[in-house]
Amino acid sequence: MNARPGSLLLLVALLLASFGCARSHAEVALAPPMASPPAVPTYAPIELPRDQSPHDNLTEWWYYTGHLGAADGRRYGFELVFFQTVRGDYPVVYLGQFAITDRGRQTFQHASKLAQGSQIGRQDQLDLAVQDWRMRGALGHDHLQAALDDYALDVELTSQKPPALHDEDGIVSFGPAGDSYYYSYTRMALKGTLVDHGEVVPVEGQAWFDHQWGNFLVLGGGWDWYSLQLDDNAELMLNQLRDDQNNIVGVWGTYVAPDGSYRPLTAHDFTIEPTGRWTSPHSGATYPMGWHVIHHDPAYDLNLTPVLSDQELLSLGNGPTYWEGAVEVSGSHSSAPIHGVGYVEMTGYTK
Repeated sequence: MNARPGSLLLLVALLLASFGCARSHAEVALAPPMASPPAVPTYAPIELPRDQSPHDNLTEWWYYTGHLGAADGRRYGFELVFFQTVRGDYPVVYLGQFAITDRGRQTFQHASKLAQGSQIGRQDQLDLAVQDWRMRGALGHDHLQAALDDYALDVELTSQKPPALHDEDGIVSFGPAGDSYYYSYTRMALKGTLVDHGEVVPVEGQAWFDHQWGNFLVLGGGWDWYSLQLDDNAELMLNQLRDDQNNIVGVWGTYVAPDGSYRPLTAHDFTIEPTGRWTSPHSGATYPMGWHVIHHDPAYDLNLTPVLSDQELLSLGNGPTYWEGAVEVSGSHSSAPIHGVGYVEMTGYTK
């Protein structure tokens, strides 16, 4: 159907509001309590490749971050994410965001694009487009294409591990605000090309993929989210959820072992302490910048260092303003040196 006047802007606003709840957890009360507790819903288990495809739920996103290297030593980080929002009889709306961190130039470039019209229906694979940006794949074999003014990404990704289902079964609860499915491919080998200011550069590296969907809509507050890929072949997903007064009200995560097994984490399993601050010259927001992470079992003592302070994605009129950037990881694992790479996402710091 045709959008009624202003409906696209309304849908975008709703989509951005729902974006503010990414990666939150059951321990957080995100909506007023009901007079009587509702019946506990039952959910079908995640089934792939069916569930990599779009669903007809209120909110859904597909999120890739990764690290690229060229033979001559050039290194880059990237983020490519598509959000889908479904609101009754309104057209289905998609927001895409793409960013490149150029470590050699010490620059960060990003863009957003919008599309509308349902792409729900496939049951065999992911196949999404936001204008000329594209995500395709199934069962951990994916293909990404996206371009900015000075960069264009075209890579194939192959998962090195089975998917990790967060909270053990891949279902996380936001309490009265709704529930969500959530799984990740935490270590994907990638190979392809990055066009860098007109030069086609062959690249290899590794990526992380998140997929989340459900009938939820959460407003207010923000979160700090960490995805760490360590050189002992383990991964950590850590999350701190904050309320609108900037108090930490939820802590959770997932540890993925070198053999691909995984288990949920609580506030008793790890601590995160900022080691510095950075104030954006663009938005005026002040973000934590640098972190010390202690994980108890296995024993990790890790320092996270951003490869560039200014990795802030500005709203540009069609998206939220938040910080998401590549980090280097160094520290120890049971007293032995360890290194790695990661991505950190911080939302809710702009007021």
